[in-house]
Amino acid sequence: MTDINTKLEVFDAIASRRNERRSFLRFAGGSALAIGGASLLSACGSDDEDLAPTPTPGPTPTPALNDADVLNFALNLEYLEAQFYAFAAFGVGLNASLLTGTGTQGAVTGGAQVPFQDAVVREYAREIAIDEVAHVAFLRRALGNAAVAQPAINISGGTAAAPGAFTAAARAAGVIPATGVFNPYADDNSFLLGAFIFEDVGVSAYKGAAPLISNPTYLEAAAGILAAEAYHAGLVRTVLYRKGLDVRNPTPALITGANQISNARDSLDGASDIDQGITGTDATVSNIVPTDANGLAYSRSTGQVLNIVYLNSAAVAMGGFFPAGVNGNIRTSAARA
Repeated sequence: MTDINTKLEVFDAIASRRNERRSFLRFAGGSALAIGGASLLSACGSDDEDLAPTPTPGPTPTPALNDADVLNFALNLEYLEAQFYAFAAFGVGLNASLLTGTGTQGAVTGGAQVPFQDAVVREYAREIAIDEVAHVAFLRRALGNAAVAQPAINISGGTAAAPGAFTAAARAAGVIPATGVFNPYADDNSFLLGAFIFEDVGVSAYKGAAPLISNPTYLEAAAGILAAEAYHAGLVRTVLYRKGLDVRNPTPALITGANQISNARDSLDGASDIDQGITGTDATVSNIVPTDANGLAYSRSTGQVLNIVYLNSAAVAMGGFFPAGVNGNIRTSAARA
C-alpha cells in the first residue's frame, strides 16, 4: 500500500507545519518518556483508571497510571483519527515508520479517498488530516521507546452481512436501518457524519485526561492537542449545521443524523448526559459548542472513551473501531452505571 509520505502535498504540508511549531523535544528539555534505562515520570495522584473530575462508583481500583500510560492512551486514539482522515483526504494511510512500538501492531481495515464535491469540505478534510498525522508523530516523539504500536483498526463501512465499525455505529444510532450500510467515504455528507463520530470524543478524552498528567510540560503539550481537537470538532459541527439549514440546498438529515450520533454516544458512556447534538431546542437554534452550565467542555474517563470506540456499554477490552483492543495499560471500557 502506498504510504502517506508519497503524497508530496501531504509531506510538504506536514514538514511546513512541523517547522512552524516548537519541537516537543526542544521545549521538554530534550528528554522523552522512556522505559528501561530512564525511569518513567512520577505516577499521578489518583489510583483509579477513571479520569472523571469527581469520584464516582466504579470497578476495583487499578495500579496508579503514569504520564506514559496516559499519552499512550491518547496515541491509540490519534492512530484512529489519523488513519481515517488520511484515507478520506488523500487515499493513503500512515507511513509504516509511524506504526511501530510496544504491543501488537495491527493493520487497518477499510479506508478510501472521498470523492469530495464541496471544495471547502475537501480542504477542511486535508487540513485536519495533516494535523492528526502530526499528532501521531508528536506523541511518538514524546514517548520515545515507550510508544505503543498502532493496534488493529477498523474504519470500514463493510457490507450488510459483515458490517464494519462505521456501519455498526450508524445502525446503533439509527442513522441507517438495521440492515443498512454506512460508507463514510461515499460523499461529503457521509464523511462529515463519520468525522462527527470521533471529534467530540477526542475533546472530552483529552480534557478528562488532564488530571492524570503530572508533568507540567506534558500537560501543556496535551493541552495543545486538546485545543486543536476542539477546533476540529467545532469545525465539523459548524459545517454539519450549515449544510443542514443551507437555504440553497438544505440537508436536514445531516442535523438529524448528528443528533442521533450524539444520543448514541450518550447511551454508551454511562447514565450521565455529557454529550450534545448540534442543535438546541429546535433545528433553528445552533449548538456548536457543547458545554455545561458553566460554559465548560465535558470530560470523559478513559473507560467512557473506550465505551464509544469499542461500541459497547459494558466493560470489555476490544470491539468496534479497535477489534483487538488498544495497546498500552489502559485497555478496558467502563461498565455502564
